Amino acid sequence: MVDLDFAVEDATVERHAASPHLAFGLRVINRTPAIAVRNVMLRCQIRIEPTRRPYRPSEKDRLVELFGTPERWGDTLRGFLWTHTGALVPGFDTACRIELPVPCSYDFNIAATKYFHGIEDGEVPLTLLFSGSVFYGDDDGQLQIDQIAWSKEASYRLPVALWHDMMRHYYPNGHWLCLDRDVFERLHAYKRRSGHPTWERALEALLDSVSAEAAP
Repeated sequence: MVDLDFAVEDATVERHAASPHLAFGLRVINRTPAIAVRNVMLRCQIRIEPTRRPYRPSEKDRLVELFGTPERWGDTLRGFLWTHTGALVPGFDTACRIELPVPCSYDFNIAATKYFHGIEDGEVPLTLLFSGSVFYGDDDGQLQIDQIAWSKEASYRLPVALWHDMMRHYYPNGHWLCLDRDVFERLHAYKRRSGHPTWERALEALLDSVSAEAAP
């Protein structure tokens, strides 16, 4: 039976993908080096562990939509899924390093996007849970297949500045906002009637009108 361990060594922004991606430098270690690995079909679940870091008052305010008010965080601050990914690991004897692609969304309806956007600096604690199939040869050279143990995982503290840098690269000076179709049609109709040349100007006019009504 092949015994593999995993460790994330670093992370970088993939700057030439069609959509925002990070690349995790993943080291795969063969704890049974007498058995040469032919390849691995690797799957990975990445979870965010928000209880493993402190938060500034300004960050707590930005995370209210996700976790509620700070006095409730004892009940609501829990780890949650960020994303799923996978990679094909080539053959190796004792260890190898691969780039694990991590797709990232800028959709503010997704919890992970709200969390990353709410953090101003520092690191985001992650847990990577691994599964998949390992292909190797037995003593007679016959191909064998084994499963990665469900207990295999790795921890990594991702600099949140890297996520912000990635989003600035893919969405320079902008944010991506997904609207319900009916809400979009109402906003589109307002933009046409009011003659605003851009979506930004239409939203600014609506926000200004709300601020004016709220003013004493």
